[in-house]
Amino acid sequence: MPAAALSAPALSAPALSAPPSLATPLPADRLDSLVRLTEGLDHNSLWWLSGYAAGLARAGAGNVAALAVPASAPAVAAPEARTNERLSIVYGSQTGNAKRLAEQLAGQAEAAGLNVRLLRADAYPTRELKNERLLYVVISTQGDGDPPDDSRGLIDFIAGKRAPELKGLNFAVLGLGDSSYPDFCSIGQKVDARLGELGATRLFARGDADLDFETVSTPWLQQALNQAKEALKPAATHLATVTPLRPLAAAPAFHRDAPFAAELLSNQRLIARGSDRVVPDKDIRHIEISLEGSGLHYQPGDSLGIWPRNPPALVEAVLSTLELDGNAGVEHGGQSLPLRQWLSEKRELTKLARPFIASHAAHARSDELNRLLAPDHAAQFAELLATSQVIDLLQRYDGQWSAEELVAALRPLTPRMYSIASSQKLVGDEAHLTVAHVEYQSAGGTRWGAASHLLASADEGERLPVFIEHNDRFRVPADGSRDVIMIGPGTGVAPFRGFVQERVADGASGRNWLLFGNPHFRTDFLYQVEWQAALKAGQLHKLDLAFSRDQAQKVYVQHRLGEQGRDLYDWLEGGAHLYVCGDASRMAKDVHAALLAAIAKHGGKDEEGAEDYLNELQRQGRYARDVY
Repeated sequence: MPAAALSAPALSAPALSAPPSLATPLPADRLDSLVRLTEGLDHNSLWWLSGYAAGLARAGAGNVAALAVPASAPAVAAPEARTNERLSIVYGSQTGNAKRLAEQLAGQAEAAGLNVRLLRADAYPTRELKNERLLYVVISTQGDGDPPDDSRGLIDFIAGKRAPELKGLNFAVLGLGDSSYPDFCSIGQKVDARLGELGATRLFARGDADLDFETVSTPWLQQALNQAKEALKPAATHLATVTPLRPLAAAPAFHRDAPFAAELLSNQRLIARGSDRVVPDKDIRHIEISLEGSGLHYQPGDSLGIWPRNPPALVEAVLSTLELDGNAGVEHGGQSLPLRQWLSEKRELTKLARPFIASHAAHARSDELNRLLAPDHAAQFAELLATSQVIDLLQRYDGQWSAEELVAALRPLTPRMYSIASSQKLVGDEAHLTVAHVEYQSAGGTRWGAASHLLASADEGERLPVFIEHNDRFRVPADGSRDVIMIGPGTGVAPFRGFVQERVADGASGRNWLLFGNPHFRTDFLYQVEWQAALKAGQLHKLDLAFSRDQAQKVYVQHRLGEQGRDLYDWLEGGAHLYVCGDASRMAKDVHAALLAAIAKHGGKDEEGAEDYLNELQRQGRYARDVY
């Protein structure tokens, strides 16, 4: 990598005049618009307008209410909305998809004149659940059937003994998940079932949305909106309570469905070849991408979305195995493309999913595959999902497919998210990534990850379709005097490179503590030069390392947490923010357990008290995870 990349961060009509009695901060043109807007309005209209403006002010859109009436006039207090006339939408989201869908529904309901409130799950006041009359829950499932981090408290409350009877509640649930995992949409299913057990009335069937969530979410959202319109009177009949959910913001020119063609500036290995005895061709890259001309902005903690293309060799292997013509035209969903283009750019080949396995079992007439799909073979099915790709299934179980059937059965290709490893305050119109290149040998040949292989094999100057995925739950503290504890083994260290750059640029006075782990110190110490320079410069105040295979007994970051438990607890008691990034299936769970053990031991708490302590940190926004 170039030295600059690895160096330590340094760190037009005349305006009308205002009435003499009305002081105003508005410029003349805005005051002109206001006077023309209010001209000729009757008494009731003017009072409604003042209440509306007050609502905008409370929502943060600007303090304009005082312009509608003289300062001596009594304020109009909007009455609290009655719960039987309100729609509550609660979302739990790890990657942002559930949040986006919940916001979309809230916006549609608001535009229809309904009284609606939108809440992230950890902001939902559980004491109000017993009084709810109309509730929609949009929630994702992570990894092996885990809830999103922002939803753990609400899920525990609903499942626990304190959950109230909900005989007056009407509800519906939209679950999001990934059918390449065994516990597909299990959290949405649990919430839906539990609300029913508590006596609530299910308005319509739960939606279980896969990665191509629009297929399920679009009709679900429309049904949800229609049901809400039926159940609620439009809030326009209570005009003083109409308050926008949030100030309107201009949509970015480039986003998930309209990505920016970004130039690849640098593609450098961070790890030596043959560094790991178990994975001899382990390959981790530092990628630098230009955002110049895009208008895209990010903060440390955000992700860069990459729209991948499947490796050409993989596409050809599928075509050869099924004896299909890649140039044959295939029409699907109103779009006609050559089969090769469908498989290259539009369909998922590197991840298996239950629906495709079930479909191939039918095409191959395979009793073995059908047995794996049965509930009593969950462990074997999970192993198949974790270790196989579409081509493996096609090669092991011979089945006849037409081009049209294949395109219809495969999942749409979806973007991959990478934690951004930089701060724009340091790198400007660039985004840096830390990418583990997925490439390995199987019995049937070489296998790759779609996006990681695209990035690792891309040449400088090549253009890549990208967008920004914001993550407001994973941010450096707004108070720069707060300490931060960052736990990021492997490529999980990526966002913390951006965190340290950001805090150095801001002149934050709080201390920075990094815990990093990987197999070997000599070959796997990602950004070693930067971290050591930051430590020497006082920009990194504490660095704990865990290189698991440099000694007979394996040592991981959770072991370092145990060793440093006293310091960990003291930092947390002093107001530190705690962050974890990386693998969800093992690391995050082991780290969570180590945190609980340290808090219990050094805080003098029992198991339940330690859980409560950590949950409270999470509610305060002081314990955040970005796990995948």
